[in-house]
Amino acid sequence: MRIGIIGTGRIGSFHAASLARHPDAGSLLLADADPERAARLADRLGATAAPSVDQVFAWGVDALVVSCSTEGHAELVVRAVRGGLPVFCEKPVAPALGRTLEVLREVGAARGVLQLGFMRRFDAGYAAARALVRSGALGRLHTVRTTTADPAPPPAGYLPSSGGLFRDCLVHDFDMVRWVTGREVTEVYAAGSDEGRPDFREAGDVHSGAALLTLDDGTLVSSTGTRCNGAGYDVRMELGGELDQVSTGLDDRTPIASTEPHGPPPASKPWTGFLERFGPAYEAELAAFVRLVRGEGPNPCDGAEALAAFRVAEACELSRRERRRVRMEELPGL
Repeated sequence: MRIGIIGTGRIGSFHAASLARHPDAGSLLLADADPERAARLADRLGATAAPSVDQVFAWGVDALVVSCSTEGHAELVVRAVRGGLPVFCEKPVAPALGRTLEVLREVGAARGVLQLGFMRRFDAGYAAARALVRSGALGRLHTVRTTTADPAPPPAGYLPSSGGLFRDCLVHDFDMVRWVTGREVTEVYAAGSDEGRPDFREAGDVHSGAALLTLDDGTLVSSTGTRCNGAGYDVRMELGGELDQVSTGLDDRTPIASTEPHGPPPASKPWTGFLERFGPAYEAELAAFVRLVRGEGPNPCDGAEALAAFRVAEACELSRRERRRVRMEELPGL
């Protein structure tokens, strides 16, 4: 099997290294907007560097991994499925909901195979929480709380094309809310803060946000996120039921300290970022893609699943801008 990887930045390099170690992945063909960066990575991994994206398609691959900047995702996904290639794409498919729907229609028309990169579905803690909820061990859920806190803001140049805090960051939380609980979001109310660094305001974005979601069985979900958590990388989910409550992401590296006299000590080595925290999950999702391409496993996150999470993020962004409650039925794509 020959796999093409387009985009060899931070996440693309991680994916390439993961696939280079996989016994069934075969050879890799790498391309990037910066051909020299792709060549350096190829030399390090024993892969082949293509001088351009066009050459990846011209030389031929059996599957494609799209890990370039967001604005390039849609065109590459469509090009891949039209050519009969299974494609793994980092989220999002496109920066806006309308274009996302167009791409997914193309995927459907081509009967294409598209797996989206929602790596938390492969995290051991989230999988255990899902199993507990589905088994009934927690009883009827009444409250869910999620948080995603980055230790430092991204570069200012990234913000205008990121899609914003809800679409770029908290969309992972929204995916987990659906995946863990098995319920759908019916309405949202969201707010955000752009105080501090001016580049967030200039990009029309916020550095911190909060959303109140209502699920179709009445369960309430609060989701908070920030780009400015100096204590470290903090991703957690708390599920409260009538019988019990549990938390994911709570361990000796969680960057939170207790003020109680007998509380646990602060983390001596807090998580530094998403690649460190979710490294095993990223590896597992690419292994699932290899199985999918080989016809040995199901698609763990297809376009419809990704769309559902993106619609929640889109609703939150609309709510934040218009300062009102948004019903999910207001958005296209049901």
